[in-house]
Amino acid sequence: MPAEPVAPPAVTEDDPGGRTVRRLVTVVALIAVLPALYLPGLVHNFFDLKIYMSAMDWWTAGNPLYDYVQPDRVQGELYFTYPPFSALLLWPFGLLRLGATVTIFTVLTVLAVVLTTRWLVTPVIARHDLPRAFTLTVAVLLVLAVESTRETITFGQINMLLVVLILADLLVAVPQARRWAGVGVGLATALKLFPGIFIVYLLATRRWRAAAVASVTAAAATLLAAAVAPRDSWRFWTHELWATERVGRTDYTGNQSLFGLLSRFTAPEKPDRLLWLLVVAVVAGYGLWRAVRAARAGDPLTGLTLTGLVGALVSPITWTHHIYWFVPAVVLLADAALRADRPDEVRRRRWLAALAVATGALIIYGVVSFHDWGVAPVRTDDPVDFVLRNGYVLLSLLLLAALPVRSDQVEEKSHQMDRLPQ
Repeated sequence: MPAEPVAPPAVTEDDPGGRTVRRLVTVVALIAVLPALYLPGLVHNFFDLKIYMSAMDWWTAGNPLYDYVQPDRVQGELYFTYPPFSALLLWPFGLLRLGATVTIFTVLTVLAVVLTTRWLVTPVIARHDLPRAFTLTVAVLLVLAVESTRETITFGQINMLLVVLILADLLVAVPQARRWAGVGVGLATALKLFPGIFIVYLLATRRWRAAAVASVTAAAATLLAAAVAPRDSWRFWTHELWATERVGRTDYTGNQSLFGLLSRFTAPEKPDRLLWLLVVAVVAGYGLWRAVRAARAGDPLTGLTLTGLVGALVSPITWTHHIYWFVPAVVLLADAALRADRPDEVRRRRWLAALAVATGALIIYGVVSFHDWGVAPVRTDDPVDFVLRNGYVLLSLLLLAALPVRSDQVEEKSHQMDRLPQ
């Protein structure tokens, strides 16, 4: 009697070999796509970092720091615009060869991306029992693919240093009431002013001690710079700080703030300041109100993300490399979508997942990487042009309203913080 044929074992979805192959293919595909995304930004050739280093050479030679100016094809003239404390930290790099400085800035930015992504994603991995190494690797590669990261690296910017300081403070030190809570935000504020919005957030959430520490730290760093460079410090705080034209054209598409949006309606004229202040008051009030609600619900990540988006919107100039805050927004949306697993939450889960994917796609494609918006001021004159040129502004406004607050964070807060890398 012939033996019955034996069917080969079925390959199931739980097959570990097949799962490993799929994960490797995903990682390799992401790595292969990255060079194509970075290719347009290579024309920047670390332009901003070169300005910083040239300004340091100019300053070292005994010239006034804020007299340094460099011609630019788009902006006309570019100056050194950071506070004097930033100059103190940048000055030692001016003693190195430019290639060494570029390498150091790039490596530190990549390390900062890895560290901050780990902080954001590790609690989500633990909460949903996701594969740790694979999820972290994919998350880091996706953050490296985002336009703000690409622009930070290819321009040679310092944005990720600020992000590290802010997240260390608001995700670890402040929730755990550490003694040094507020130092990170204070240092970041002294370096680039924009993070001062997080001191407002600390005050609004009644984190009085952290707000005081942040304020004192920012003041101490500023006074240190004033002691080293009194004339430059006086000039910056009394004049250069208020001269927005030194930073660049406000109507340029790369300026993704509310003032930039309004400027693109009125170019080449400046928009009405009173109208801008009114819009800023409404947006800041609503965004910070939601951020405070999130903080009081025990959800610090949503609170600081909303605050970061508010800061980007209300600042007169917010370049695309400044808007890191879309990254934690995507993490929050994905986390909320994974948590919406009850039958009555199916529609909400689909909406959150769709918004997470759409946000991720937009911030990877970007608003300036693959478009040449020209060098002359051009008014926004049609709906399609309006959406394309204000993509991040519109997305920020949407996220201010749509980001979910994880109300059950109060019960999980201490457990999550114990798992958060420190």
